[in-house]
Amino acid sequence: MPSPSPTTTERHVRKEALGPPVTAGIVTALVGFTSSFAVVLAGLKAVGANQGQASSGLLALTLTFGLGILWLSWRSKMPVTLAWSTPGAALLASAGMVDGGWPAAVGAFLLVGVLILLTGLLPVLGRIMAKIPTALAQAMLAGVLLPLCLAPFKSLGSAPLLVAPVLLCWIVLMKFAPRWSVPGSLLVALAVIGIHIASSGANIPAEGFLPRLEWTTPAFTVEAAVGLALPLFIVTMASQNIPGVAVLKSFGYTTPWRPSMLVTGAGTVAGAPFGGHAINLAALSAALAAGEEAGKDHDRRWIAAFVSGLAYLALAAGSAALVTIVAAAPPGLLEAVAGLALLGTLASSISSALAAAEERIPACITFLLAASGLSFAGVGAAFWALAGGILVRWMLKSRTPLPKD
Repeated sequence: MPSPSPTTTERHVRKEALGPPVTAGIVTALVGFTSSFAVVLAGLKAVGANQGQASSGLLALTLTFGLGILWLSWRSKMPVTLAWSTPGAALLASAGMVDGGWPAAVGAFLLVGVLILLTGLLPVLGRIMAKIPTALAQAMLAGVLLPLCLAPFKSLGSAPLLVAPVLLCWIVLMKFAPRWSVPGSLLVALAVIGIHIASSGANIPAEGFLPRLEWTTPAFTVEAAVGLALPLFIVTMASQNIPGVAVLKSFGYTTPWRPSMLVTGAGTVAGAPFGGHAINLAALSAALAAGEEAGKDHDRRWIAAFVSGLAYLALAAGSAALVTIVAAAPPGLLEAVAGLALLGTLASSISSALAAAEERIPACITFLLAASGLSFAGVGAAFWALAGGILVRWMLKSRTPLPKD
């Protein structure tokens, strides 16, 4: 038997080398999309979006960060992945409708994009962001997440037969396949929705399955800028962009910071009028494309990120159908899935907020203010939580020690 030619062998090796990054890229997109899209929908609807506008927002987000991944990974030859701001969406769900309604929320999204762009253009803005105490930023996020994470257990009391299978699936997969716990619980939820639709005879319009971008002219109000845009920017930077840099660094990559901020800022600006709240560096899902699962060749893992960008664009095509099906869900079911998706983030935020003993009291004040739902002068709890925490921290830090006997 003749031995294979060197050319044939090289092609076989290259084909084998492409397998892991391609697989990792597809898994990255599937996990990233299915594990948090329910949070995005809940957040957009909370600030006034109707079903069409929420569907448009989900589509705009997926398109903008999918295209951003393709550009950044190709240009940098690093596994740079992007995502929508899941903590930001949770913030929207907690904040509720602002003065001016949905157009004012869209204006706030646009301002967030401008701030992210400025972060890439002006290093001083990044330094200012770095001065916000991590403990307080994480405490604010934890307070925002708490009401959402209570939803699965509240729904368990009101609709046990619907929510219990979702919760049970999540627990089982958390033990045996944690990465797939939320996607798995989503599949169970979709099965529950299918049974509900079949038994109730609900009519689902066919046009709802077609993806469509819906323009909203932004409106700008002081309340939305202070109570929504500023906290959304801080949460996105502190809970997504900075951890995203750390994740890539842990795998030996230096994030192209300025290009990443320019791409995500421009993408947020472009997607805002269509309902996209914010895009940013991926944090948790970034490890899927940057780790050893994406192949042993450190220099070829960018392919995993690039493939994930392509996969996200494919998922964008089906986003409208998913929104239409989820819209027929029984009350409380979508909120339960969203709450389960955020439990890991809540635990991490609380741990980070209370890690340093000297920060615990200011962090607790921040957490409680954020969880309280306080609204004053048209500005939501997230802003007052951060302001109150910083004030208490300053007062406690500036205390003059009592003289010793």
